Amino acid sequence: MPRELCNLMVGQCGNQVGSSFWKQLCLEHGIGDDGTLQPFAMDGAGDCKDVFFYQADDHKYVPRALLIDLEPRVVNRIRKSEQADLFNPENMYVHGEGAGAGNNWAKGFSIGHEISETLNEMISREVEGSDSFEGFVLTHGIAGGTGSGLGSYLLEHLSDHWPKKLMQTYSVFPANSKKGAEDIVVQPYNSLLTLKRLTLCADSVVVLDNNALNRIAEDTFKVPDPDQDEVNRLVATVMAASTATLRYPGYMNNGLEDLIASLIPLPRTHFLMTGYTPLSINTGPVSTVRKTSVLDVITRLLNPKNNMVSVTMKSGAYMSIQCIIQGDVDPSEVHQSLVRLQSRDLRFIPWGPAGCQIALSRKSPYVETAHRVSGLMLTNHTSVSNLFKRIVSQYRTMRKRNVYLDQYRKFDPLKENLDEFDDSEEVVNSLIKDYEDAATENFLKDVAF
Repeated sequence: MPRELCNLMVGQCGNQVGSSFWKQLCLEHGIGDDGTLQPFAMDGAGDCKDVFFYQADDHKYVPRALLIDLEPRVVNRIRKSEQADLFNPENMYVHGEGAGAGNNWAKGFSIGHEISETLNEMISREVEGSDSFEGFVLTHGIAGGTGSGLGSYLLEHLSDHWPKKLMQTYSVFPANSKKGAEDIVVQPYNSLLTLKRLTLCADSVVVLDNNALNRIAEDTFKVPDPDQDEVNRLVATVMAASTATLRYPGYMNNGLEDLIASLIPLPRTHFLMTGYTPLSINTGPVSTVRKTSVLDVITRLLNPKNNMVSVTMKSGAYMSIQCIIQGDVDPSEVHQSLVRLQSRDLRFIPWGPAGCQIALSRKSPYVETAHRVSGLMLTNHTSVSNLFKRIVSQYRTMRKRNVYLDQYRKFDPLKENLDEFDDSEEVVNSLIKDYEDAATENFLKDVAF
């Protein structure tokens, strides 16, 4: 029996990414824009649609998804798009004021408390309507007000009300380069406060860095100025590939719990980096890759250019690696590639086994691809802490001057004092230390049991 998941799309970024994700899922399962199973998919392909969809009384497939935002633009755009008849209208929530969170984490978090009863009713309906519910998949950005603030509230709420259900997030981190700079001046505040909840309340966080996403779109596909839709399609491709073993089950990772368990040796070090190859964007060339094999795909995935987080991996160590290979693959080819992979000069944590796995997944027969083999790599690497250090450094620079704090003081939990900032910085610094310590040989000796 498949284990069901519910997608929570929160804020502008979360709904844009989520919309692209559901377009990809519909293509891969042979489902039309209105939820109708297409004639060519009637015989089935051994796929488990029930992981993300359920069938309504009219036999149409409905996404198990909630679209939540505090301002109406993106949700209204979805309502007027070709996906208008796909989503359950009862699962779309736009705040009555429609003014958004004003890029203010505190306002988004405070509104979350105000509308908690409504959100809880929507979430409970999806959870209780499932036969074997496994967990939540949250898509959001951490730089603005709704994805960070309301997203943080939902993380705490779900952790409290459904503590035994898994929580995986696809979290888009802000750009910090001049070329991809965001216009949100308070993003260090929002990011730090959200990072605390991602550390304490999530079971797995797939980190997606806007710097890296824009770099991949520009450098790999020669797109000089990629628009948001193109970048969202990159994220949707990663999301679809990372859930492929759940939707096209095989002998490994048929549930989210199996996938997480193999990647995360320590509870708080659950921030995963990704890479995917071969990639293509609709408006660009199909791909510069002409031939694919399992070894070729894995070699490309290990190339830093394919990493969707802008950190160097020359320092630190791998805690685990998992490659999800899709396509026409001979098992002997996988074994040979795994042997070659283990012989590479990859530094793993010295206190544990080299956690390197390859999982095979079928490709959707309904989506034509130009390549025989494609692959996704999920890595847990201690260098991800450099991303957190960057956020802490940007936060300290602003906090030193106490700039832009007046708007935060208007809302709980920052109305009485700013202790929440100090607590968040402490949690993130502790997370950074966890990753740094994990790369040392004496890690287990220094841990008190």
